[in-house]
Amino acid sequence: MTIEAKKWLKLRLASLILFFLVLFIALVTRAFQIQVLKGQDLKTRADRQHTMTLQTESERGVIFDRNGEKLAVSVMADSVCADPSKVVDPQTTAGKIAAILRIDRGTILKKFSASRNFCWIARRITPDQAALVEKADLGGIFLIKEPKRFYPNGELAGHLIGFVGLDAKGLEGVELRYDEDLRGAPEKLTWARDAKGKRLYPRVEPAGGPRRESTNLILTIDNRIQHLVESQLKEAVQTKGAKGGIAIVMDPKTGEILALANEMGFDPNVFSKSVAGVGKNKVITDCFDPGSTFKPFLAAAALEEGVVRETDQFYCENGKYRVADRIIHEAQRKRHGYLAFPDIIKYSSNIGSVKISERLGKEKFYHYIKKFGFGAKTGIDLPGEIAGLLRPVNNWTRVDAATVAFGQGISVTAMQLVTALSAIANQGVLMKPYIVRGLVDKRGQVIKKYAPTPVRQVVSPRTARRLTAIMTSVVGDPDGTGKKARIESVNVAGKTGTSQKYDSARRVYSSERVRTSFMGFFPAEDPQVAILVMLDEPQRDKWGGVASAPVFKNIAEKILTCFKTNIRENPTPEVEKIGPDVKIRLVSAGPDLAPRPAEASAAGTEASEAASADETSMPDFRGMTIRDAMRKAKERGIEISVSGTGWAVSQVPAPGVALGETRYCRVSFSTGN
Repeated sequence: MTIEAKKWLKLRLASLILFFLVLFIALVTRAFQIQVLKGQDLKTRADRQHTMTLQTESERGVIFDRNGEKLAVSVMADSVCADPSKVVDPQTTAGKIAAILRIDRGTILKKFSASRNFCWIARRITPDQAALVEKADLGGIFLIKEPKRFYPNGELAGHLIGFVGLDAKGLEGVELRYDEDLRGAPEKLTWARDAKGKRLYPRVEPAGGPRRESTNLILTIDNRIQHLVESQLKEAVQTKGAKGGIAIVMDPKTGEILALANEMGFDPNVFSKSVAGVGKNKVITDCFDPGSTFKPFLAAAALEEGVVRETDQFYCENGKYRVADRIIHEAQRKRHGYLAFPDIIKYSSNIGSVKISERLGKEKFYHYIKKFGFGAKTGIDLPGEIAGLLRPVNNWTRVDAATVAFGQGISVTAMQLVTALSAIANQGVLMKPYIVRGLVDKRGQVIKKYAPTPVRQVVSPRTARRLTAIMTSVVGDPDGTGKKARIESVNVAGKTGTSQKYDSARRVYSSERVRTSFMGFFPAEDPQVAILVMLDEPQRDKWGGVASAPVFKNIAEKILTCFKTNIRENPTPEVEKIGPDVKIRLVSAGPDLAPRPAEASAAGTEASEAASADETSMPDFRGMTIRDAMRKAKERGIEISVSGTGWAVSQVPAPGVALGETRYCRVSFSTGN
């Protein structure tokens, strides 16, 4: 080999070594750049391609009635999502999804065109729809589980309970008022994805921040009484051709609301399809002239101040009485002469009430109106309460003082009215009304318990008893205006009311558009239940004594029949006639909150483990999907028949019923849509 050849070889070897050295340095540098300098960023990108993270709401707490019956639960429902980058054929995919979910195909295509790797297609679909989506196996389309609020009883207590929005936040009623307690901390849902965008290996983690569990609520409401009140009110509205109605059942000694109803009904499961405003709780959001139901509070003030005695006589002017430039008439154009003080209430004399008011004086009258709670919010734990309308006494004319005496020219809420009535029933003590008895965690441990709250002593016990005796004659005497509210063997104290609605166009009170009402409590000697019934614009029987009093009677009689010992216990299995010797104890705020720990922990798609543990009794299928219910029935050797789709809302036999030789159950399902 020549010297030149050797030099050329060495040069080539040196060049080759240099090349590989430079290549090695470049590779090391690149590796360092990728693994160290850009490692975290590239890891994030990789994770984004192969995993997905989404923040979701945790299950809301269960809302129970006072007996442990579920009024609101959270069930796990499927939601349809998409990764647009993984959708190979948007047109075909959108068409298939639109057909399954019955939504607009163009809307889905618009979502596919977004430059994101995640979008919602439909939230909380039915189990049947979810099964079809899963069967379709569409690239880039996947399902995730989300809690969906479900109200097993439909319209029952709908205005009271309220509802939640798509973001799982409370929007009305108890759901809104106690939203922070019912909501738990958000959760982070993370899952791996394959090349088609299908989810794999999902896991749930805390979304960060302090760990906070949702809380269950125990209401004061008794769902049996609630159902009774709603059905009676609905029947009355239909029978009388009324525009709507309100009814409240209250424990006058504690302030607990046992039932609260608005008619027309409202189903929180379908709030998105409801007419605007239909979910408004008019018991606390609307005010009205109380009419003659206001007269007992005037009478209480006059008795308390000692300006009248039961024996006092008042001349009622034979039906016409001039006050300044106004002529006051009796209702139904009646012509009373002299009436004793109790008879003014019994016959509901407008002119007699005006004369009592004149003797009392407007300043003192105003003082007692305020003491009874009118012109201020009751403080009930529900959102949207208003204070009504009570003008300052300095602005009262002589005519104003006269008309307020018979409940005109003052506006009150139904909650204010029944609360004030309860003060008379409760020895003159005004109680704060409330809806929630307590908060319980998932393990059944009591977090907070709400106790009855006295507001003030409005009148003396003696005055309350004297007025109760007068109001008892309104119902008990054959000529009393409230005689249609009479109940055999039980003394009822009550008062009728008919108020004209103000016609703003004509600037006069209308004689055609009226509200009829009846309020009362029983037993008069030891009041346990106070009830207010009001019908809005009835087309037939436009007087409180003939329109609303019978509704009161129907509700009261059924309460006495079914709950004559204690409303916290189950109804008596055999109906017995109430006799004169029966001691009635209807309401008791016992120390224990209703749901037992095992019951309180049951929510979502799982039935109560406590109810299911006993192999000799019927399990609780409510809240389950059809698949879950059939699996549970198979495990227990029970044959079930299924009707409807969605989640179980009712079953026959009821949960806990002893299983005989025939192990059979009929289960009804509903989507809540």
